[in-house]
Amino acid sequence: MTDGWTGGIVESVAGDGSPSVDEWRPVTVPGRPAAFDGESETPIAYRTTIPDPRDHDTERALLKLHGAYDRARVWVNGTELGEHEPHVVPAHLEFEPEPKNELVVACEPPTSFAGIYGTDEVPAETATPGIWWDVTVESRPRTFCRRLDVTPRLDGDGDGAAIEVDLEVDAGGAIDDAVTFSLRPEGFRGGGSMDRAPVTAAAGERVTVSKTIDVREPSLWWPREHGPQSRYTVRAKLGDDALEETVGFCRVDRDGDGLVVNGTRIPARGFTRLPGGDPGTDVERAIEANATIVRARAHVPSSEFYRAADEAGLLVWQDLPAIGADLDVDRGKTLATTLAETYGHHPSLAMYGVQDQPTDPFADPLGEGVLAKLALRYRAWRTGVDHDPATAIAEAFPDDRPVVPVTGAPGTDPDAAHIAPGWQYLAAADADWLLDRYPPRESIVTGFGAGSLTADVDHGTVPGLDRAPPGRRPDDVTESQRYQTRTLKTVAEALRRRGCGVLTAATLRDPAPGGGMGVLTSAGEPKPAYEAIALSFEPVQAVLDGPPKPGSVGVTLCNDTTDDLEATVGWRAGDETGETAVSVGPLETASAGTATIPADADRVDLEVATADRTVRNRYDL
Repeated sequence: MTDGWTGGIVESVAGDGSPSVDEWRPVTVPGRPAAFDGESETPIAYRTTIPDPRDHDTERALLKLHGAYDRARVWVNGTELGEHEPHVVPAHLEFEPEPKNELVVACEPPTSFAGIYGTDEVPAETATPGIWWDVTVESRPRTFCRRLDVTPRLDGDGDGAAIEVDLEVDAGGAIDDAVTFSLRPEGFRGGGSMDRAPVTAAAGERVTVSKTIDVREPSLWWPREHGPQSRYTVRAKLGDDALEETVGFCRVDRDGDGLVVNGTRIPARGFTRLPGGDPGTDVERAIEANATIVRARAHVPSSEFYRAADEAGLLVWQDLPAIGADLDVDRGKTLATTLAETYGHHPSLAMYGVQDQPTDPFADPLGEGVLAKLALRYRAWRTGVDHDPATAIAEAFPDDRPVVPVTGAPGTDPDAAHIAPGWQYLAAADADWLLDRYPPRESIVTGFGAGSLTADVDHGTVPGLDRAPPGRRPDDVTESQRYQTRTLKTVAEALRRRGCGVLTAATLRDPAPGGGMGVLTSAGEPKPAYEAIALSFEPVQAVLDGPPKPGSVGVTLCNDTTDDLEATVGWRAGDETGETAVSVGPLETASAGTATIPADADRVDLEVATADRTVRNRYDL
């Protein structure tokens, strides 16, 4: 499409508004060019030469930008086409082409709502202003379909449904025609439909054609292991031009025990996700670790991530890009509405979040023991957060998905609790004490875990690892990964024993080489914690009631399925073994006896045998 890209730091803005750059460097677009690593607070311009995409002069040239972070201004042949934000919404800009055309896109960092990009939890280069996701130049007919918006709606009883369709038509000449709207099932057999709607417009006019497509007895989209991932593709066609979008029907509610999807309680276990890495691969890795939900923490991923989640049956908790105390309510409401309009048709979108970590009373970490517990209680007591701005923004989201206004640490009275036993404070085994003292509202816990190294590097160079006391950040790679595994497994299984409805560990993937809070390296390779958490997230699993150490420890059978189960739970520790027959109800837990761990044991193995499968769990001492 282009003759290659160059980029440069914007030094000044000329009188006509075009950017002035002292040095242009070769860069790769789309993406975050390494040439500007660390330049996350400076406008950066990108330049290339593009040919006339048209085959005939009756056609129109259209530039599409997706993910131009965060505010983009665009020039072609020195003429400014316009500016665009936010980056999550594609920009469609028409221009009058020459045989060869100079394209310049200047991307500016956000003035508010930087989210995770404004913290030290991701490398500065992650926030480099640029065209992150896609850029295309194409030829379109004189009259063409500019934008297609689709909104699925379920009736109250779930027996019927409708898809609200809005098609924006750009009329290059006067038209008096009809748009054909068609519906076809994706991934299942079902009835399609076709209908027409009139469209009239004067030359140069843009009009919106709206249509309601009724769907009788809709096939619902379900999370994996609970039903099919049924979807429908809506196609709008005007003449030879057409656009299409895929949607799904899924009803998500929340009560005091967690999420209810299509009337069925779904235990949500998974990970937070930070920017970086291939979206489709991240979805695959989450699924392989038995995750049912991924939280896009304080950033908005690309549409590719949502398409992969739709196909895989993975629920998505989508945050606004908001971390810290300051919230621009008007701007936040606009972003909430835009986010819902852009991604709300994806059936995988299960819930929204507004404000993450409005304050961190444990930025100065604590150790463990009685005094640490007293210090934690004191810090939580003296911490206060104004929830009103986040609550006001939360009300701007549509009412078809649950909204979490505030996610935060103990003491912030959060709607979803961020806990860090074994990392920022206390010991991992103190998770039960912490949850008893500060029970999570709506049974939602997020952000727990520990970090680890993947190379012999200084902890201070690895994002996120400075949040723990030095004793919890071993310099040895193997020991740090062993500590991460023990901590993550202990806290995750404590949450499962307590029947926590939504839990997301921090985090799926390291944001940078060298280490981080991820169970995967930045390259996507599993750490030891990945296999451990995959075992802990098995839908039917036996877990220890505390850290494995010599002596007696209880065993609990957790059942995340909607079936009654009869199971045999066995354990082995050194030369000692035991076995217990257990009955457990749907979405419940049951005691499975006690394991006796001898002093010379080096591991504990648990095994759950049901009528159709055997599941194992493992603890290294």
